[in-house]
Amino acid sequence: QVQLVESGGGLVQAGGSLRLSCAASGSIFSIDAMAWYRQAPGKQREFVARITSGGTTTYASSAKGRFTISRDTAKNTAYLQMNSLKPEDTAVYYCNAVLQVPTRTWANYWGQGTQVTVSS
Repeated sequence: QVQLVESGGGLVQAGGSLRLSCAASGSIFSIDAMAWYRQAPGKQREFVARITSGGTTTYASSAKGRFTISRDTAKNTAYLQMNSLKPEDTAVYYCNAVLQVPTRTWANYWGQGTQVTVSS
């Protein structure tokens, strides 16, 4: 059984910062990429940022220059540092991981989400 648990969401004023964490646990052989997505009310889930096992990062245009994704491979944990937050960043943020279980099967996992609310 694999779990992704996000934490760090909350309410912050515009211009403020938050740091999200995503910890993967359970029967994991290896993790390839970890990513963050978000879903605002009435909108589709959208990509925010991604980091590969080698440390290569990719960002949505809305996140570039304000958000930083990082990863602690030893802890199977990914982070999303969000600075200069805007009201339009308000959403539920979901962690995603592409990982290999002990049977060497690759699978895609999602966390339960953490709410980020940015007030104007």
